Amino acid sequence: MWKTVNEHISQAIHYDFKHTHKRQLQSSSSDKLFHLSNGTQNYLVKVALKNELERFESEAIGLELLAQNSVFMVPDCIVTGANIEFSFIVLEWLVLDKQPHDTWSAMGKNLAKMHSIHEQAMFGFDVDNYLATTIQPNRWHKKWDVFYAEERIGWQLQLLAEKGINFVEPERLINTIKEQLHSHQVEPSLLHGDFWRGNMGFINMLPTVFNPACYYGDREVDIAMSELFAPLPENFYTAYNQQYPLSQNYQKRKLIYQLYPILNHANIFAGHYLTEAKQHIEMLTATNVK
Repeated sequence: MWKTVNEHISQAIHYDFKHTHKRQLQSSSSDKLFHLSNGTQNYLVKVALKNELERFESEAIGLELLAQNSVFMVPDCIVTGANIEFSFIVLEWLVLDKQPHDTWSAMGKNLAKMHSIHEQAMFGFDVDNYLATTIQPNRWHKKWDVFYAEERIGWQLQLLAEKGINFVEPERLINTIKEQLHSHQVEPSLLHGDFWRGNMGFINMLPTVFNPACYYGDREVDIAMSELFAPLPENFYTAYNQQYPLSQNYQKRKLIYQLYPILNHANIFAGHYLTEAKQHIEMLTATNVK
């Protein structure tokens, strides 16, 4: 496989590349990660089975979109490819700062600046992509409540149902979410889509983001995701709100928007996430969100 990787890199950079150093990195995902170097050039290589190539290609599209429409430092995608057994994506090698620092306000300002661009009139994206390893449908919709209820929550419930897991009658929950979001006025923003602490960092104190699941939707989705698994420092949220204030009703909608990643975790990992998803749905259906 590594001969194929070297050949693809060489074609992409128009220079003969052959690695002299390969080191496997720790990974919390199903992908195998490697640091590849020839002593001068360094790359991050993600490796998965061949049928995962489409996921890597959608990641490349998302990274390019973020690079073009934000002021974040975003790793360049060098190339994607596959051989008869494996697929891979080769990314620019970025060394993240190791020490914590007080630049989270810059992360907040950068995200607010990206969210404040409203050039897209509809909700969705040109292609389907992935949230982690789960395919994420992005059919265009004029109405946000319909998009989120059907393309996000309805889809996750369908995937669970195919595994024999049913927390709630799907149409009931879908209709509840439509009702709760119907009066919410949304201008489509470009979203990172998987905006949690594990997909961001700093390089020489400059904010960087990666592992996107981009589409156009309600900016509150990114904020809700950032508060779910490992909330960011308070100065991130302060800076965001100074740049582009959130509606007071965001706190009520946060419960709705955090359901999607919770359901996705239930689909991927099962275990205690199934219990968490069931409890979250019960809270949501018992809450009157205006």
